[in-house]
Amino acid sequence: MSKIEIKPYNQVDKSKKQEVAEMFDNISARYDFLNHFLSLGIDKIWRRKAIKQLRSIPVKKIIDIATGTGDFAIAALKLNPEEVIGLDISAGMLAVGEQKMIKNKVDSIIKMQLGDSENIPYDSNYFDALTVGFGVRNFENLELGLTEMLRVLKPGGKAVILEFSKPKRFPIKQIFGFYSRYFIPFFGKRISKDAKAYSYLPESVAAFPEGKDFEDILRKIGYKNIESTLVSGGIATIYAGIK
Repeated sequence: MSKIEIKPYNQVDKSKKQEVAEMFDNISARYDFLNHFLSLGIDKIWRRKAIKQLRSIPVKKIIDIATGTGDFAIAALKLNPEEVIGLDISAGMLAVGEQKMIKNKVDSIIKMQLGDSENIPYDSNYFDALTVGFGVRNFENLELGLTEMLRVLKPGGKAVILEFSKPKRFPIKQIFGFYSRYFIPFFGKRISKDAKAYSYLPESVAAFPEGKDFEDILRKIGYKNIESTLVSGGIATIYAGIK
C-alpha cells in the first residue's frame, strides 16, 4: 500500500513543497501570535531545552532549517555563535523574521535566507550545528531533507530536531488529542483566516514517523549517537544526532 501524502490544500497541480510554502506565506502575518497562543507559550521552553543539547560542542556556525520567523535562530544565540543562518522556503515568513531580527538588533549575526531544505545552498561540512523546529514533517521528501542536513554538518557536528509527537499516556494523550483535533483548527482558522493551515497541523503530526521509527530513519541516513527526549508528556520530542 502506498503512503498517503499529507498536504495543506490537496491541490492536484501543486507539490507538497509548493503548498507548504503557500500555506506559510498565507499565515505569516499572524504566525508568531498563533504559535505562542496555541502552544500556551510552552514552545519557547522546548526550544531552550533543545538548544541545551548543543552545549556539548563548540558552535561557531549554525543553521536553522525551516526557520519560519526565526525563533529557533534567536534561541541559538545562547551558544554565542559567530554566524546563524535561518533557512526557509516561505518568503512571507522570512520577511516577518527579518523585521524581528532588526527589532531585536541581531540582524548582524542572524541572516534570514530563502532556500530549500532538500537542496541547502551551502558547501558540505560547513556548519558546526543544525536545528529544525517543527519543520521536518513538512519536508516533501523526508529522507532527502535529512540527508542534506547531514551533508552540510561538519564531522562531529550535531543536529537537533524538535518535532511534535503523539502522547501515549493518560490523560495527556486524551487532552492533546482533543486540543489538536478541535481547539487548534477552530482558533487557527479564525485568527489566521486560513481554513486549511491549522487542520493540516494535526494531520501532519498523525502521519509523521515518530520515536524509534524516526530514530531508525536518522540511523539509516548516517547520523550517530542518536538520542530522543520527550517533553511535556510526549507532546513533542527532541531528537539529536552526530555526524
